Amino acid sequence: MLVYGSGWFVDGAIAAARILGVSELIIGLTIVAAGTSLPEVFTSVIAAFRGERDIAVGNVVGSNIFNLLGVLGFTAFMIPEGLNISSSLFYFDLPVMLVVALFCLPIFITGKIINRKEGAFLLIIYILYVMALYFMN
Repeated sequence: MLVYGSGWFVDGAIAAARILGVSELIIGLTIVAAGTSLPEVFTSVIAAFRGERDIAVGNVVGSNIFNLLGVLGFTAFMIPEGLNISSSLFYFDLPVMLVVALFCLPIFITGKIINRKEGAFLLIIYILYVMALYFMN
């Protein structure tokens, strides 16, 4: 059900975003990313509630590593002319991703516990990022 639900979410949200004139880059950075991550969110939440916190964190970290290296690498490999990177992606989105990754280091190292306050902080950063995308478009 998670796979079908996230698929329906992505398809419907993409159709609505295109009708509203949202750029393909923003659709990919927000709607597609959120929709394809919904199964991981639910898997991580269920694992955390069952006390299997290593699976919850490993699922998130592993998924991000695979998306960056596996999916992006495979896609670039399959397209003969390569992938064009827009300037906004290069000068805004990638630096934001690197800064957020650096923010995560102390959270992961200190006490090896991500508490509610740190989780809220990460969620607020994501909301601010999506708002920045909206206002920059």
